[in-house]
Amino acid sequence: MAERSFAREVEDLRLGAGEEFKGEGILAITKALLQSGVSYVGGYQGAPISHMMDVLSDAAGLMEELGVHFETSASEATAAAMLSASVMYPIRGAVAWKSTAGTNVASDALSNLASGGVTGGAVIIIGEDYGEGSSIMQERSHAYAMKSQIWLMDPRPNLPSVVHAVETAFELSEVSNTPVMVEVRIRTCHVHGSFIAKDNKRPSYTLREALESPVRDTGRIVLPPASFTHEKEKIEKRWPAAVKFIKERKLNERFGPEGGEVGIILQGGMYNGVMRALQQLGLADVYGRSAIPLYVMNVTYPIVDDEIVAFCEGKKAVLMVEEGQPEYIEQSLNTILRRRDLQTRISGKDVFPQAGEYTAPVMASSIRKFIDLFARPMLGNQPPLPDPSAILADPKVKALNEVVPARPPGFCTGCPERPIFAAMKLVEKELGQHHVAADIGCHLFSILPPFNIGATTMGYGLGPASASAFNVASDKRAISIMGDGGFWHNGLASSVGNAVFNKQDGVILVVDNYYSAATGGQDILSSRAFNGRRETNNSIVDAVKGVGAKWVRQIDRTYDVGKMRDVLREALTTTDEGPKIIVASSECSLNKQRRVKPLFAKAVKDGKRMIKERFGVDADVCTGDHACIRLSGCPSLSVKHTDDPLKDDPVAAVDNSCVGCGNCGEVAEAAVLCPSFYRADIIHNPSAWDLRIARWRGALIGWLQRRRKARRIVFAA
Repeated sequence: MAERSFAREVEDLRLGAGEEFKGEGILAITKALLQSGVSYVGGYQGAPISHMMDVLSDAAGLMEELGVHFETSASEATAAAMLSASVMYPIRGAVAWKSTAGTNVASDALSNLASGGVTGGAVIIIGEDYGEGSSIMQERSHAYAMKSQIWLMDPRPNLPSVVHAVETAFELSEVSNTPVMVEVRIRTCHVHGSFIAKDNKRPSYTLREALESPVRDTGRIVLPPASFTHEKEKIEKRWPAAVKFIKERKLNERFGPEGGEVGIILQGGMYNGVMRALQQLGLADVYGRSAIPLYVMNVTYPIVDDEIVAFCEGKKAVLMVEEGQPEYIEQSLNTILRRRDLQTRISGKDVFPQAGEYTAPVMASSIRKFIDLFARPMLGNQPPLPDPSAILADPKVKALNEVVPARPPGFCTGCPERPIFAAMKLVEKELGQHHVAADIGCHLFSILPPFNIGATTMGYGLGPASASAFNVASDKRAISIMGDGGFWHNGLASSVGNAVFNKQDGVILVVDNYYSAATGGQDILSSRAFNGRRETNNSIVDAVKGVGAKWVRQIDRTYDVGKMRDVLREALTTTDEGPKIIVASSECSLNKQRRVKPLFAKAVKDGKRMIKERFGVDADVCTGDHACIRLSGCPSLSVKHTDDPLKDDPVAAVDNSCVGCGNCGEVAEAAVLCPSFYRADIIHNPSAWDLRIARWRGALIGWLQRRRKARRIVFAA
């Protein structure tokens, strides 16, 4: 079950030559793959290309018709290894994943792929997850392209440019026998637009043909002595072939006037931001006509020296717009110009921030600095740009900041992972603090308030591995956490297998929410749902026992905070040797709501009797100590003021976003807090008996309320 369905949109992938395709960037990329005669596609979901994998999955029927093989890869390394099909055979293949986290995982396969080179076109769609919208470390894919000699394309963020980049990437790969990365940022993946479609192509050479006519070329196998010649081949054959193709096909673009004192060189992905900044500065119009010469690098690696020199000749200074650090391209430009004895000044990180996302205000401010330094008359008498920080200095904003509390990222309403960490806090109260190694996934939110649990995170499925150094004699055991997605991605061998092999004494907690929830809710090996195209319902417990784990406990309802607490306590205090593994299972609340809500709504519409559970807090009973909130953190659990003059603090309250998971009440009971929580059943399409019971209850409650009111002592004002 994915985050959303593209069943309707994928029908547009059938559009033929001359028809207009309208849609989102990820759909355009998929259409470009089909127009290119791709034979196989794989990948691992993750922002910003999560939806692309969902599109491919929804389009499986169309791809089968075209003879295209598609599969969701177990990891990025698995996806990269798929491209080996293009090493010996003239087969076009494409894979996709989020970078740089995914490229880190895939780097071993990529190094081997790039060393031996490819025969068929091999394209990697890289979701460049950089900037303020990212959830990972801030790095760039450019370093991998340079390290392994993989060509890197960075198309302008509009649909025609992206489609053209994908199609030519296959050609560039084949003409230079080199894999090609196509870098697409978050905004590129989700930009909307249109382009004129072409007919989809069946693969000219199929996987079946390759299987039936095997080919072996020892020159492409990464083994001495061939591996020693690969480096020479990269520089002497592949690089010149790539540069020749880039120049002949004019993959890099020039805009604006031919001459001028200054110019701007930019990564293709920066084009929209640069044009917006130039418009704000009065140096471009809304139709994209620029008063400053622009050289757009839709291919950022390899750099075409001759084009750079031709653009810079006769200019006093050129600005390099390069997002991220270090400034790989800027350094290369300086080297190219100095070798040609060209004295054009290269500006870049001297006016732009050294690191961070180049948003529209950053672009405008930095480009203005450059123009001020080298071509001041172009700005005329234009007033300074408004300072965005002035908004934060506004007294109204400051006043708002004082009353609105900080809202750090947290678990969704009803998340089954929240009670796990509530139980850990209860155990911590008994046994003291333990070293907790966290992992990639939703459960990483436990490091933030109200739980404040977790000391490190080292990679997907590597939580338990990162605690391996703490396998020493001590009165306390290290605790490590990973999700079911991380478990199948890398954790079974690298974490659990490693712990068993080394007889580690720590506690490993596997959070099983039935999906790869953090990447959009895709099915994985242990998903409980039936999937006609995949093999699901494989037990995590059986898997860990299969690699030798002895102490294993399964909890099938994480909302039972008392049971979670007791099992955690047992794991931390038992005298049994070896890793203590707890598999805590409950369905992701977000995916459950996506699955259940339409079914519930349909049943209500059809007139069926349906019950929805809701929870609340009795304001008369609540003492206002807020311990329940500190052990829950649920977004639906808040506070409200009461008219009771004996209560100074606001009482707890449950708002309308509650999904009825029951966690707040379970926490209150396990922590022995208070009996203020209650459950209310909302009945849709009630029966005659339901209505009769409701009348009886209403009458009884009304009588009790009147009796209480009559006995109340009222003091005169």
